This record gives sequence, C-alpha cells and structure tokens, in this order.
Amino acid sequence: MSSTRSPVVTRPNAWRATFASFLVLPALALGLFNLPVAAQEAHVVIPAPAAELTETGTSAVAVFAGGCFWGVQGVFQHVNGVRNAVSGYSGGSAETATYELSSSGKTGHAEAVEVTYDPSVVSYGDLLHIYFSVAHNPTQLNYQGPDRGSQYRSTIFAVNDEQAATAQAYIDQLDATGRFEAPIVTTIEPLQAFYPAEQYHQDFLTLNPTWPYIVVHDLPKIAALEAIFPDAYRAEPVLVGSL
Repeated sequence: MSSTRSPVVTRPNAWRATFASFLVLPALALGLFNLPVAAQEAHVVIPAPAAELTETGTSAVAVFAGGCFWGVQGVFQHVNGVRNAVSGYSGGSAETATYELSSSGKTGHAEAVEVTYDPSVVSYGDLLHIYFSVAHNPTQLNYQGPDRGSQYRSTIFAVNDEQAATAQAYIDQLDATGRFEAPIVTTIEPLQAFYPAEQYHQDFLTLNPTWPYIVVHDLPKIAALEAIFPDAYRAEPVLVGSL
C-alpha cells in the first residue's frame, strides 16, 4: 500500500461514531485526548492461558475477528513477533468478500485479521491473551462499540484443531475467573479461507491517527497494549504497506 492517506470511509451502522465526530474534533484541537486510557475505554486485566499451544518453526498463522478490523489489525501490528497483520474477511464465500457486500451482515463474513507470527518470539497463547484483553470486548457477540451486525462478531477462526482446543480452554479458564462482567460469547469457527480486504482498509489506524472513529475506539487499545503488555509492545508497527 502506498504511503498516501486512506480515503474517508464511513462505517455502516455507526451513527454513534458519526455523532462522536462532532465531539471529537473540537476535543482534538484542545488536546483533550491526552487522557489515560482508563478514562477513555476500560480494558480487563486477565491471566495468561494456563494451557499453551506447542508450536515449532518460525512462522504460524492465526485469524481473529472482533469488531472493526482497523483496531484489531492495529493492535497486532504493535506486537513483538508479529510479522504481518492483514485486515480481511472470513466466514463467507470469495464472491462476497468485499466491504460493500459483507457490510450487509448477510454474507457469513466477519471482519477479521490474519496474523502471521514467529512462535519463537510470541506464542498463540500470547496472542489470545492480547485478543481477549485489549483487542476487543469478548462479551459482545455481534457488535463492538457502535458497530452492529454479525460481520462484527467476536470469533476466532481456528487454523487447526489444536488452535480451537487451546482457544476453548482459555475461554473456559477466563469464564471461571469472573473477571468479565458477563460471560464470554466468542465463538470458534474452523478457518475455511481468509480474503484480504481492500487496499484502503490496510494500515488504516496508522495512516489515520486523527480520524474520529480511530481516536475514540482504537487508539485506547494501542495505549492499553503498551500499558498492560509492555514486554510484548513495540512502538513501530509492522505495516502491510511496508512489506
């Protein structure tokens, strides 16, 4: 992707984000977003997985869905050991793997992020830890923030049975802790295919840090990643456009 800024994109079913734009822009001008992350969005501090997935080699893939892919991609791009994080679609057919069609919520697709990582640096369990803690709210099934519809569902697309079993064990572990205010509703689906999203969606958080939706919903996730996972955080994200 080129270094030019992405075009303006209005997220479907996001009237609250549109309304927030009128509040956020003056706040940006006044510097009011220099607030601690806790003042903007709460994130749950949770234990790491008790059971870890055994992996070998230097490259593995995981696919996560949790609301708008801008923020999920942005979080994993800031994780040490992640080699690439691509926004895209999973759960439906190739013919409907577009932003326009998937936004209907009728294609079976979820906005998802394909994470390619080095297991010798960051484990699948580490990624799950971050996913459930700061990347999204796992107690919200078919919505995140202002976004509504099954295309924004909380889903782990498991590459294999081992990933599925590790993810389910962690969900059971987290539910038992009672750290969340409601039960975890994240589903686990076998990965059939992953389709990269349109170019203008890639690296959207990094290229548009003052876009109101990003300021309100996604930058707090990056701040939480740095605060809660300082050893995993890296300041310079790995970008799709730089590969």
